[in-house]
Amino acid sequence: MAQSALLETIISRRSIRRYTLEPVPRTVIETLLMAAVWSPSAHNRQPWRFCVIQSAEQKERLARAMGDQLRRDLEADGVDHAVIAADTERSYHRITSAPVLVALCLTMADMDTYPDQRRSGKEYVMAVQSTAMAGQNLLLAAHDLGLGACWMCAPLFCPQVVRAALDLPADWEPQALITVGYPAETKVKTRQPLETRVMWR
Repeated sequence: MAQSALLETIISRRSIRRYTLEPVPRTVIETLLMAAVWSPSAHNRQPWRFCVIQSAEQKERLARAMGDQLRRDLEADGVDHAVIAADTERSYHRITSAPVLVALCLTMADMDTYPDQRRSGKEYVMAVQSTAMAGQNLLLAAHDLGLGACWMCAPLFCPQVVRAALDLPADWEPQALITVGYPAETKVKTRQPLETRVMWR
């Protein structure tokens, strides 16, 4: 059976971490963001927020702040100093070498509120899910336009650090950092057989 163009984009997308030095035009970045905001969201409240980082100075500031927190966390875990140095250097390089960074955030400002913790917690999860779907749209759009991109979960471990480094509004909660650029690598990945992940009733 022939695959549609959309399925081909979905199946051929990979997490790309190495990029050329070619800059990404602002119009292309705006196209990625437009794709992101057309994802579904709980109550159609669209809780996603995006901070686009292109300046070398801002990348440097963010990378060093996140690296400092990573180092503190690993030192508290008793990790070997050589491993810490390698991990922080890898993180620094990924952040500073990408032509574009998109800090993917959520806000609860427009979500429903409840007097009890159970429903409030579920509402928060709904905002997280909505924001993640926006991020997936962005990744797929990037691949479709010939770009590479990679989702970094690191902001979840240091949201206050990311918020301070980027001077984000207080209600913006960092969920991910998406690196974007023209790919300087190719990747081949596989998936587990579908039947190992599905139940039919």
